[in-house]
Amino acid sequence: MLIFTVDKQKCTGCGECAEDCPAHIIEMENGLPGIAADKEASCYRCQHCFAVCPTGAVSILGLKPEESLVLPGNKPAPEELEILIRGRRSVRRYLPENLDEALLQRLLEVAWYAPTAVNARQVQFTVVNDRKKMAALREDVIAGLSRMVREGTLPEGLGFFAGIVTAWEENKIDVIFRWAPHLIIASAPQNSLAPVVDSLIALSYFELFAQGLGVGAVWAGLAKWAINDLLPETRKRLGVPDDHVIGYALLFGKPAVRYARTVQRGKANIHFAS
Repeated sequence: MLIFTVDKQKCTGCGECAEDCPAHIIEMENGLPGIAADKEASCYRCQHCFAVCPTGAVSILGLKPEESLVLPGNKPAPEELEILIRGRRSVRRYLPENLDEALLQRLLEVAWYAPTAVNARQVQFTVVNDRKKMAALREDVIAGLSRMVREGTLPEGLGFFAGIVTAWEENKIDVIFRWAPHLIIASAPQNSLAPVVDSLIALSYFELFAQGLGVGAVWAGLAKWAINDLLPETRKRLGVPDDHVIGYALLFGKPAVRYARTVQRGKANIHFAS
């Protein structure tokens, strides 16, 4: 049920909720918004009506406007966002400690606000939340890859994993997991509209907010290959659903490095369509 309600004392009849509804199911009648019962199934559950109401008169899905964060006057300055984006770095050096549980939960909850196709919201975060779990995962993955090297079963094009195994076995160089204390995998049902894109967007939100909180992260293509393509039994062990497509993975934790300035990328590659 949508539980679409309007506080008549607060509603000004401005019609913003109806105007902004992507599904075009909110209609104004006698100065008040409403949704006909036969149109409720078409609702995206995006909460645009809830968010756009200037007086907090509109509620949907049983939500309370007073429990939301107020936007006007509370957004970061554009200059701050620019520095955050320009200054992000792929962190490959981490302190040997876990993130605080509350901090990790906050990161995940905020990343959950990332947009998805048709507001499906089917992305799952599979998280390794402890260094000891990461150590066990590392051992299992390296053991599996070592077996593939011995048996000569590495797929064509992925033979470089043999060198990665050697680096670990001879010098304890962790090329795959970078000694990171945590791992996050974003996945979504394969029958959803855009499982990979939805997952990538969610991880992008996660990474930028992590940087804002002083948490480092790196996009982990080698880990994704190892877990998803070479050793698929590992994804089952981690709890990634069988019907999910893995979009990507990130390693993250408290950084053991601090960068002093942004890099300089040069001019952007831009084409303005005619």
